[in-house]
Amino acid sequence: MFADRDDVSSTRRFSRRGLLGVGGGLLAAGATGAAGVGLGRRSAAPSAAPAPPEATPDRIRSYVTRPDLRIPVVETTVDGPVTDGLIFLTPAAGAGGRGPLIVDGDGEPVWFRQVAGPADVAVDLRVQQLAGEPVLTWWEGAITSGIGGGEFVIADTAYREITRIRADGDLPTDQHDFILTDDGTALFFVYELVAADLSTVGGITDGALYDGVVHEVEVDTGRTVRRWQARDHVPLTESYADPPADDRTRTPYDFFHPNSVDVDHDGHLLISARHTWTVYKIDRESGAVLWRLGGKRSDFALDEGADFSWQHDARRRSDGTIGIFDNRAGISDEADQSRGLILAVDETGRTASVVRELPPPGNLLARTQGGVQELPGNRSFVGWGAEPHFSEYTADGTLVFAGHLPEDNGSYRAYRFDWTGRPSGRPAVVAEASSGDAVTVRVSWNGATEVASWQVRGGAQPDGSTVLGEADPTGFETTVTVHGPVAYVVVDALDADRRTLASSVTVPVPPAEGT
Repeated sequence: MFADRDDVSSTRRFSRRGLLGVGGGLLAAGATGAAGVGLGRRSAAPSAAPAPPEATPDRIRSYVTRPDLRIPVVETTVDGPVTDGLIFLTPAAGAGGRGPLIVDGDGEPVWFRQVAGPADVAVDLRVQQLAGEPVLTWWEGAITSGIGGGEFVIADTAYREITRIRADGDLPTDQHDFILTDDGTALFFVYELVAADLSTVGGITDGALYDGVVHEVEVDTGRTVRRWQARDHVPLTESYADPPADDRTRTPYDFFHPNSVDVDHDGHLLISARHTWTVYKIDRESGAVLWRLGGKRSDFALDEGADFSWQHDARRRSDGTIGIFDNRAGISDEADQSRGLILAVDETGRTASVVRELPPPGNLLARTQGGVQELPGNRSFVGWGAEPHFSEYTADGTLVFAGHLPEDNGSYRAYRFDWTGRPSGRPAVVAEASSGDAVTVRVSWNGATEVASWQVRGGAQPDGSTVLGEADPTGFETTVTVHGPVAYVVVDALDADRRTLASSVTVPVPPAEGT
């Protein structure tokens, strides 16, 4: 059932430290079947920083003005009219940095932020609404065997952090989903370690499991207003994941593995559980299971092709259908490629049928991660998870856009959103003298989306205001060549109405080598 925060203390729980002491290394061993997100092409984030891969031009973008940024290359292909908006990714492996990344339709970086910890990753960058205003949200932390310990970040349009959210104020929080609601709350998961009798599924009587727990907290206060525990409503026998085979390590059983939660059109919750192959509709107040779609105890008769397995990201769409990323692979392979799946779900007649399949751009089998986003006009944007690809489809399922990170990388989900970024900092500028009286000026402004042109001013003194040249933006970093003599330059970011959005600091022009 859903419980108020004050009721939680009566629940019998083990801390992670306690289970490590009792079981002799549970987390190091990993959870059976915990294959929910192995970010990138590997199963988990490393415990220590690996040697940086070679920064080759086809894999890494680097910039003179921002030498601190190593951004994975994103390549795109357009085969028809696409939806307006930018693309939101969280590269988490391979060469380059790990962190939230926004790119345009050509794959050019718009904004990137490197996560701080050497073993940390970012997950699930997206645009949401908080108090009627657009914000960015993502998760940061470390992941072991598909289960995360970290916190969610909410940032404003200037990329300034508004808050960070953890369960109960300080409990490490799982990465799989984060939904801001119209009630000023946030929904997310915690994978709680609890003592459990596993004998009903052939396990030991004094075992342990990871319970998938939904938390709903107030964003302003961090107070937990509701929590839902899977073990109170879903028997272990619904799982397709086998219990731990070796009772010596006391490995916890990951029987449920929830990976998405959303508010349905009637205010109740939809939860996708990967290890039961089921989408659950949950009464938001009582916690009762209203129905099951898919899995061993489905309340719906599934028409041909409507079954799914090891799925992610179940969402109600605006036309009443339900979109699902059907991995069809995980602990076992059920098909030779994954798919996006749109289902018509008749809640009265209890039937479900396929409205549309979204096949991958190539033969992609994503054993972890992935998502299907509804776009305007009943289009869809699919992120292929552990396979580092993303694609857009028209309402009839025609593929019109495809892109990918380097093959050794991956993004938990991928999205397309409208976004206006107005960074609080100044543009970054580097100037150097070239041949003759030419000066090469390079400028960038991480996260800015409204720059229509770059204007270079300068002169013999730091306060010089003579306009020397101008250029349209050419990707993340723009080069403008001006002519002197000039000793100092400053660059203005101009919008489409030629208003100054911001100006760089004034920088000196070093003399050319040999002068």
